[in-house]
Amino acid sequence: MSEMKDKIIKLKTGIKGLDYMLYGGIPSKNQIMIGGVPGAGKTLMSFEVAYKMAQSGIPSTFISFEEPPESIIRNAKEVFTEFDDIEKLQEQHMLQIGGSSVAMKITEKTDSSSYSFSSIVSDIDDMIIANESKFVVIDSISLLHLMIPDNTNYRIALLSLISKLRSLGVTSIFTVEVSSSERKGILFEPEFFTFDGIIMMYELGEQDKRQLTLEVVKMRGSDHSWFLAPYSITSSGINILTPESQGLS
Repeated sequence: MSEMKDKIIKLKTGIKGLDYMLYGGIPSKNQIMIGGVPGAGKTLMSFEVAYKMAQSGIPSTFISFEEPPESIIRNAKEVFTEFDDIEKLQEQHMLQIGGSSVAMKITEKTDSSSYSFSSIVSDIDDMIIANESKFVVIDSISLLHLMIPDNTNYRIALLSLISKLRSLGVTSIFTVEVSSSERKGILFEPEFFTFDGIIMMYELGEQDKRQLTLEVVKMRGSDHSWFLAPYSITSSGINILTPESQGLS
């Protein structure tokens, strides 16, 4: 008798258009990269996924390397005005938000040395354990490259962080800034392919005619759509225009 193939468990992102493009959601325990230029909405989208995961009963942690928790929450509420239960989810220990202590420790020198990468991993580990997180956002890993300018050491450190999250059994999203807002100008760095999945957010066109578009480039262990989908940032969340949402599927 032939062995049955293990069924892939997927976690819904809560963003309908994205789940449509991912054929049901992110494969459980995958480590995903969301890339884009500043202003593309990668932080907002990853926050929305953490928020929607928490709403669905999956303990989630959002860690920003650049902003304090109060700024993260304020920015999210200013854009997503319909997200009215963020504090409730925090009180229930379903949504945990950590902020810029990493950035501060990187830039503040002690008597002998600056904040080490191993300390970053330790702090992340502690946060994940604190609310038994099953989903984690790291926003953004671009700051790590400033801390570890040597490309080889940076890639080793990033792989170490990804491996740590895998060992903890969590599903994660890492955000990263890329060099071009245009699809044709994107340079896929070698470290990008250490991730199980890659989602790119582009700004196509010129100035006031720019259009935000999203593409799933890679998703290990699962099929996914291959089309470029326009999206907008609304008060109720990221709205991705897919054939399904337009009644064409």
